[in-house]
Amino acid sequence: MLFRELAGGNGCSLLSATPGPDLDAHGYVETEYAVNGIVRGVTANGDADPAEFVTRILVRRPVSAESFNGTLVVEWLNVSSGNDAAPEYTYLAEELVRGGFAWVGVSAQYTGIEGGAGSVGDLGQPGPQSLAANDSARYGMLRHPGDAYCFDIFGAIGEVLGLPSDDAHPLAGLSVTRTLAVGESQSAMALTTYVNRFAGDHQVYDGYLIHSRSVSGLPLGEVGAPSDIELAFTGEPAPVRDDLAVPVFTVQTETDLLTNFRYHCARQPDTDRVRTWEVAGAAHADLHQIGPYEEMLGCPTPVNRGQQRFVLRAALRHLHGWVADGTTPPAGEPLTLEHSPDAEPVFVTDEIGNVVGGVRTPCVDAPTQVLSGVVADPVSRICLLFGSTTTVPSDLLAARYGTRDKYDRHYRDATEAAIAGGFVLADDRDEILADANPDLVP
Repeated sequence: MLFRELAGGNGCSLLSATPGPDLDAHGYVETEYAVNGIVRGVTANGDADPAEFVTRILVRRPVSAESFNGTLVVEWLNVSSGNDAAPEYTYLAEELVRGGFAWVGVSAQYTGIEGGAGSVGDLGQPGPQSLAANDSARYGMLRHPGDAYCFDIFGAIGEVLGLPSDDAHPLAGLSVTRTLAVGESQSAMALTTYVNRFAGDHQVYDGYLIHSRSVSGLPLGEVGAPSDIELAFTGEPAPVRDDLAVPVFTVQTETDLLTNFRYHCARQPDTDRVRTWEVAGAAHADLHQIGPYEEMLGCPTPVNRGQQRFVLRAALRHLHGWVADGTTPPAGEPLTLEHSPDAEPVFVTDEIGNVVGGVRTPCVDAPTQVLSGVVADPVSRICLLFGSTTTVPSDLLAARYGTRDKYDRHYRDATEAAIAGGFVLADDRDEILADANPDLVP
């Protein structure tokens, strides 16, 4: 497999609404590479002939070996907008740079290279625009043989990344001890299929963080075409296999449990190799993901302002420890559902309106807003994914807290409880405390 550094043109193309931490200030460097090789293909009808690919990776790594913690995090880049994006990096970036991780985003899917309309409708460039068409000077050599090959592309690149060999290698100078695979939304569905169908044979990744998947996994694709993402919502329930020698950590939001994601049908018990956290007050995407572009979504209510970013940072640290020394993460309570024989399940909510159960953060244990991952009548697919934040009547807040000082004590106690439970990190204490809303308390 060959790496070629990409430069010139219009610069790196990666959809992102938030810039993330200053890499230079943390002793990190960002470099983009073209990667080419030959892999086998697998379709729903059987094996496809081996094919050549020329895809791209984006590398964010410590400059010095002394700053590297030995763990490489490889993200399956998300193509739901019709362009590559790195939503999991947005959630994890603070933990990545302070922990000394190396991160690589991989354009594993056909749409990320060859373009497409995407599956969310309202983000990215309309129509099928390939990277090469948008910037031939930088990306003219890229070619993807179709999503029949995406799983083996992700495995092959992960394997080579974990073995720095010479000065031309993207991680030259670093000694990689562990390699973790992460992905959010459509990429989480891809990782679900990867874990269940490919991980045992490849034996490349030492652990997996699957974030916001649907009831099923991404279906096997075709030669010269993208996968049909709709089948991930309508397929049979696909729990992750529990016989792997490496851990699989799944983090789910309210949106993922219900709506057309239907993950509640694929729930499975924790084991010594499988852990699932269901996050209360969290949506599939939220304000942290969209940043200053919230109004562009056109949703009638403010998007979800939950605190899943803190839970995800804790999940990555726990996965790292699980792989490094065998320390299993704490078990999380599931979100509480009410089932009836003639209707889809619904969440049980408290007197404020927030869901009961699940992994708790201060914004739901000391609430000032109703934070939901389920929008009753979303005006678009985007608005369904971003959930909602609605107000709580002032008399309810006054009755609950009495004064802003009492609210502040409740919020601080909830923060300490979440830290003690292992569901958020002490390193994030100041940021969590700054996330409080005393001005909403009358």
